[in-house]
Amino acid sequence: MRTRNDVAWDDVRIDVIAEGEGPLLVMLPSSARDSEDFDDVAARLAAAGFRVLRPQPRGMCGSSGPLEGLTLHDYAGDVARVIDAEGGGPAIVFGHAFGQWVGRMLAADHAKLVRGVVLAAAAAKKIDPGLREELNRCRDLSLPDSVRLSALRRAFFAPGHDPTPWLRNWHPAASRAQQAASAATPQHAWWSAGTAPILDLQAGSDPWRPRDTADDIRDELGAHRVTVVVIPDASHALLPEQPEAVVRAVVEWARGL
Repeated sequence: MRTRNDVAWDDVRIDVIAEGEGPLLVMLPSSARDSEDFDDVAARLAAAGFRVLRPQPRGMCGSSGPLEGLTLHDYAGDVARVIDAEGGGPAIVFGHAFGQWVGRMLAADHAKLVRGVVLAAAAAKKIDPGLREELNRCRDLSLPDSVRLSALRRAFFAPGHDPTPWLRNWHPAASRAQQAASAATPQHAWWSAGTAPILDLQAGSDPWRPRDTADDIRDELGAHRVTVVVIPDASHALLPEQPEAVVRAVVEWARGL
């Protein structure tokens, strides 16, 4: 059964979608998008025996709170509050694209709450600046759909996968806050994800993660911490492209923790 409730403190309110029973797994969405993107995969993970929580980032759906002067530490703190409200975990934290930055920050700041971190479609340390321009076109709701669909195909979806559903669920104001928070947080603060075990879940056709960088995180942080799984026929969106393969990889890795 899927439920929805708020976790609130001070002037912050986080809208949380929850389903399933079992070990705790928290899903964090990509830049400018809300966690309703995960409906299909979340249902599959719940059916596989997890208690799946999807906190909406500030400024999206029912979540609210200050959007000025934030860092990734603040976004990670919001997730920590949600895990605390659920009993303190520890949780597997599944972050997609930008969401895995928050997941890594959470593991660095709140290690006791994190059992492991899934980096779903994590970008390379250095990326082609042109991809950020394509992302800006994707989330610019003033542009024609044809322009945005072209940008989605280049930046998010592999050939043969329909990007049309991703014309929706963009949150420009929240996105600006996320961009500012990212710029205000040094990369080294979150990059290593503390000391948590990591599943580096890559898409085989992801322009944000060129194939010559496939082993970079494992080489830097150590094979004892990092498991690499590459899912073919998928790009940066990954989850809507290959939901079954994503769930299978997460379940197999989680069973080994």
